[in-house]
Amino acid sequence: MKYVEGAEKLFMSTGTGFPREIVWSVALIKQLSADANHSLGKLDAGTARAIAAASKEVMDGKLDAGITVDVFQTGSGTGINMNVNEVIAERASELSGSKVHPNDQVNMGQSSNDVVPTAIRVAAVSLAHRQMLPSLRKISKSLRELSAKTSTVYKSGRTHLRDAMPVTMGQEFGAYADAFSHDSRLVSDALRYVRELPIGGTAVGTGINTSPQFGKLVVGGLNKATGLGFSEAGDRFRAMRLLSDLVALSSALKVTSLDLYRLCQDLRLMFSGPLTGLGEIELPRQNEVAGSSIMPGKTNPVTLEGALLVCSQVFGLDQANQFAGMLGEFELSMGVPLMGYNVNLQIKLLSEALRKVSSLVLDDVVPNRARLRSYAESSPSLVTVISPVVGYDKASAIGKKLSQDYSIRDALKELGYSDKEVSRILDMKKLVGSSSKSR
Repeated sequence: MKYVEGAEKLFMSTGTGFPREIVWSVALIKQLSADANHSLGKLDAGTARAIAAASKEVMDGKLDAGITVDVFQTGSGTGINMNVNEVIAERASELSGSKVHPNDQVNMGQSSNDVVPTAIRVAAVSLAHRQMLPSLRKISKSLRELSAKTSTVYKSGRTHLRDAMPVTMGQEFGAYADAFSHDSRLVSDALRYVRELPIGGTAVGTGINTSPQFGKLVVGGLNKATGLGFSEAGDRFRAMRLLSDLVALSSALKVTSLDLYRLCQDLRLMFSGPLTGLGEIELPRQNEVAGSSIMPGKTNPVTLEGALLVCSQVFGLDQANQFAGMLGEFELSMGVPLMGYNVNLQIKLLSEALRKVSSLVLDDVVPNRARLRSYAESSPSLVTVISPVVGYDKASAIGKKLSQDYSIRDALKELGYSDKEVSRILDMKKLVGSSSKSR
C-alpha cells in the first residue's frame, strides 16, 4: 500500500483511528461506485464484482487491520479514501486473479473531496437513526411515564436553590419530557440537511472525470442499502466546501446534552443525602455499586455522574466542530476527518447516556412522599398565598413561626385553625395549579 506507507510518515500518529461506521460508509460507497461504473460501461463485470466483494469485506470489518491512517491527517480525508482504495484493490486483485488499480478502478469517477464528505454524512445519519433517535424516544417516554406517576407528589419548588412555591414532581419531570421531545425534532431537522450528499462532484464540485449519472446511481444505491432517504445535494459545491449541516447536527446534540445535564443535576440534588441532603427520591439501582472504597454502605448516583461526563465531552466536541467547520478555503473544507470522527463520537456517547439514564434512573425513581410533602408545607413562600385567607397580621405571625422551624400546618393550628381548616387552606392541588396534569 504505497500511498498509505508514505502518508503514515507525514500524518499525525496519535493512535486515533476512524470509527467503524465511517470505514463502513467509505467501503459502501466504493461498492456502489463499482456497480455504477459497470452499469455506465466504464468497468468490466469481473473487476466490478471483485471490487464489490472486497468492499463488502471491508464493510464487514474483515480487513480492518489494513485501515491504519490516523484521523489527524490531511483535512480533506484523502488519507482514509486512499487507504480504503488500496485495501480494496489489494483484496480485489486476490479475488479476481488480476491486478486491480486503487485509483484507476476502485476510485473511478470519484475524488476524496466528494467521497469522504459523503461518507461522514452517511455514517452520521445511519448512526443517529440506529442509536440517537431511539434513545431520545426512550427518555421522552420514561419522563412522560414518570411525570404521570408523580403527578400528585407535592413538593417545594426552588428558585436560586431557595424555597419557592409548591409544584408537583410530575410538573418537573413533564418539563424535561417536553424538552427532549423538542430535542428529537431538532436532531431530526438537522439530519434532513445532512442527508444531502455531494457524491458525483469529484474534485471541486464540477463532476469532472465522471458521468453526470454517477452521483444519482450511487445515491440510489445508498438508499436501497440503508432506506434512509439520502439525496443528491442541490448544490454540490456547497456540500463539498462547507460542513454547516454537520455543525448544525452537532449543535442539536449539544442542546440535547444541555437538557440532559440539567436533568442529571436536578436528579442528583433530589437524591442527595440520605440525611444531610434533600433526600427527595430513592434510586434503588444506583445502590447496586459501592460508592466508596473507604466508607462502607455509601451509595452514589453513578449513572447520573457518568452522564454528566458524557455531556461535558459532547459540549467540547461541539466547540471543536465549530472550528473544524471553519477550516478550509474556496472549494474545499479542511475539517472533514475531524468532523466525521467527532460527530460519530458525540452520537455514540450521548445515545448511551440517554439510554442508561432512562432505564437505570428514571424508570427506577421512588419519591419520598412524606418528606416531599413536609418540604412543600414548610416553604416560607406559602405565607404569600395564605395572606389573603388569614389576613396580613396573622400571615406575619406565621412567617415569624416559620423562622423558628415550624411548618405552616403547625403554625396555623397554633393560631387556632382546625385540622379541617388547615387542610382547606393548604390545598396543594389548588396551589400547584391546573398544569399539574401529567402529559
